[in-house]
This record gives sequence, structure tokens and C-alpha cells, in this order.
Amino acid sequence: MNKKNAIIFNGQAISIEDICQLAGQHAPLELSTAPDFISRIDKGAAFIETLLKEEGFVYGVTTGFGDSCTVSIPPHLVEQLPRHLYTFHGCGLGNHFDAEQTRAILATRLTSLARGYSGVRYKLLQQLSTLLTLDILPLIPQEGSVGASGDLTPLSYLAAVLAGEREVLYQGEPHTTQSIFAAHNIEPLTLKPKECLAIMNGTAAMTGVACLAYQRAAYLSQLTTRITSLVSIALKGNAYHFDEQLFAVKPHVGQNRVAERIRADLQVTEHAPRHDTRLQDRYSLRCAPHVIGVLEDSLPWLRQFIETELNSANDNPIIDAENERVLHGGHFYGGHIAFAMDGLKTAVANLADLLDRQMAQLMDTKFNHGLPANLSGATGEHAMINHGFKAVQIAVSAWTAEALKMTMPASVFSRSTECHNQDKVSMGTIAARDCIRILELTEQVAAAVLFAAVQGVELRGNLNTLSPALQQTVKSVRDISPFLSTDRALEHELRVCLTLIRQQHWQLYD
Repeated sequence: MNKKNAIIFNGQAISIEDICQLAGQHAPLELSTAPDFISRIDKGAAFIETLLKEEGFVYGVTTGFGDSCTVSIPPHLVEQLPRHLYTFHGCGLGNHFDAEQTRAILATRLTSLARGYSGVRYKLLQQLSTLLTLDILPLIPQEGSVGASGDLTPLSYLAAVLAGEREVLYQGEPHTTQSIFAAHNIEPLTLKPKECLAIMNGTAAMTGVACLAYQRAAYLSQLTTRITSLVSIALKGNAYHFDEQLFAVKPHVGQNRVAERIRADLQVTEHAPRHDTRLQDRYSLRCAPHVIGVLEDSLPWLRQFIETELNSANDNPIIDAENERVLHGGHFYGGHIAFAMDGLKTAVANLADLLDRQMAQLMDTKFNHGLPANLSGATGEHAMINHGFKAVQIAVSAWTAEALKMTMPASVFSRSTECHNQDKVSMGTIAARDCIRILELTEQVAAAVLFAAVQGVELRGNLNTLSPALQQTVKSVRDISPFLSTDRALEHELRVCLTLIRQQHWQLYD
């Protein structure tokens, strides 16, 4: 990786794209060594030490946590408290976050701690950056967070690994943290009294995952638009459903952007001759910009919610070393991320539903305007025993149904927990995990409908009349999946296509 493209952590704003670059290992991390930055970070930790000496009382340092805040910790046990905090939270279950998600979580926590309001030492930031640089990734179970008081259980696995405990993923295999630290001469960090709480008491798991979800959704919006253009051609659709003047009278910016992209794909211009084959197409074509446009128009506010949370100090208490104040509050509450992910997952699931309806039109001879049943490319006496995309459509229907089923907003399922101290919680991590699953399912739908749309376009013929962009898309698909002239298992080809989608391999629109 080129050091010139390094993502620098110096307390300044980090973007969604920065987190995604680090998560995908497309850019290196650089922790600032500027003296004023180091001084500002260490000043918070020093202030905590001063408070302990002068007043002897700091929440989460000389007290228990949450509902146990009334329990005073005697001085000789204060140093042991951090280890107890990450130890008793070591109860996560379910699948582990994958490597990309874990890098996003670590980078997100580093972003917040680098703001300088968490009372941690610069040495802790160094240890965290070392994990990312060497790709030593805590094995973090996905399940067990209610999203306030932050992602306590997931982030306890990060705290434990910084201290040399539990397990990590290294070079694709699980190892004990102790063995990997020894191999790299990394000294386990003895966490200071406030440091464990600072690591765990924040929204890093949900926000890191949200960054990845945002980027995947933005790409999926473009891919769904390109598929819609192909389907319109395959179905001999009315291209003037995307007319510029038509959309000028309903000026949602994102919706109009989608219509503009489809117009360019279909080579629709004001002066082009009209060849409308029918007055009005079904809604899954005619209203495609309106469906996709909801997501496109949501991206700006989704970015605002996610990036504001990303660049916030979101633990408790906040340490204001400059003014020598300890501020107790609830910044660990992940409501903005919960709302963003609940909204995003609904917008994405609607893309799956749109594509599913387009697929239904392509397959059915009652609606596909002359295409063969199930888009079969078989001819002659073997045509009757070939079934084209029949099973693929069933799979698309299953994936769509599962995506739609998961759109129930997680944030409305707040639970009172921890002796009613945490009596209103965000469920932001569950919402983010739901969103990722819906994205996975919708990407599967998109891969399948992309294959079907290209098959339909080829069955129509006249490929040389397509716009250059559509010709390139057809060629790219045919590079991985030949024309379906006789039945074959498509799983491998679909998986290859899925990988390319998730790598955002195809440049779709500027």
C-alpha cells in the first residue's frame, strides 16, 4: 500500500470512505506523531490521574459500572477494575464479525478515541493502530449488544486483545492473542482505570458496520439502475417513462439522478425519434427511478448521521481536560445509527422487491412481449426439456422474501436491562447487522436478475445498437457467464458475480 494515500488519525474528521478503505486494506493507517496531538491525548489521561489523587472519585474508575455506580471501589482494587470490566462482558455469541467488519470497528473506535475526550493515553492509540497495521484482528462475536451503553460486549473483545487476552484472527486463522503478540514482540497493554471503559463504552461496532453498509448500498443503487435499463430493453419498454421534462416536475434530486442515468443508458434524447411500443409499462419499470430514488435521496442524510457519529466522542464520562471537567451523559446511545440502518435496510429491501418484479416480467410469456418462457435459449427438439432461469426466479423470490421479512425496525424493540439502568436502548448494532444481511440478499437478487436481463437483451438481438455503457455491461457479464443455451447449474457463476459486485468491480456511472 502506498504511504502517500495513508489515512491519518490526528483528531480531525474521518470519512465513511476512509473507514472502508482501511477495512478493505486499500490504504494504510498513520497515527499522528505531532507533539501537540500526543500532548492533547495524554492530557486527558493525566487529568484522570490527578482527579484520583486529589478527589479519589471518578465514575467507572473508583465506582462500579452502570447500576453499580453506587459501589465504591477501594484504592487497592482500582487497578484491577478494568480487567474485570472486559472479563465479565466476554459473553458474546453468534458468528464473529468478518475481517473487513472488524477492521472497520477498530478504525471507528480509533477515530473516536483520537478526538481526545476519553481520558486514554496515546500509548493505547498506538496499540490499537498496531493491531490494524499488522492486521491482528480480535475475534468479536456479533450478538450481545443492545446499542447503549454502547457496544459493551463486542468491544470488550477489543479491550481484552489490547491487554493480550482472548483470541485474534491472523492471516485468516484464529490464534491466541498471547501467541501472536509474542511473535511480533508486542507488549500487552495494562489498561488504566478509565481506559477499558473508554474502549467499550461507545458505538464503534454499529458505526463501523454502518460505514460498510452505506458504501455497499450506494453501489447497489447504481447496479439496480443499470439492471433496470437492461430490463427495459429486454421487455421493449417505453424509454420515455424517463423523460427529462417528465421528471422536472417532481424534482427529488436522487430520483432525477436515477432517471438521468437510465436515459443515458437507453440513449433517450429530446430530439430522438420515439418508438414507444406501448403507452405505459408496469410499475417495476415505469416507477423504477421512484423506487431507487428513495435510496439515492437518502444517501446525504445517511452520510450525515453516520459520519457525525463516527467523528464523535461517544463514551461516558467525557473527559474535558482543558477545562478540568468530567461530564456524565449518554453519548454511548446509538439512536442515530439505529435509525439510519433501519431506514437503509428498508430502502435496500425495496430494491430487491423491484428487481424481483422485473424478473417476473422477464420470465412470463404473458408479460415479456415475445421472449421465450423462462428466458430459455434452447432451440429445436431440446427446447422442451430446457428450463432456462425457472429455478433462478424461484431463488430470487426466496431471497427477496427473506430480505423483506427482515425490514422490521430494530430500534422499536428497546428493552429495559441492567436493573433498569439501561431502560431505553438503541438496538443500533442489531439494526446494522440486519442491514448487512439485507444487503447480502439483495446483492444475490441483483446478480441473478443481471444474468437474466443480459439473457433477455441478447435474445432480442441488435446488440450493436445498445449504448456503449450497456454493451460493456453485457460483455462483462458474458465474461463470467455465457449465454444460457442449455440448462446448467449457475451457482458458481452467480458466486463469481457476487464477488465482483461486493468488490464494486464494475464502474457503472460517473
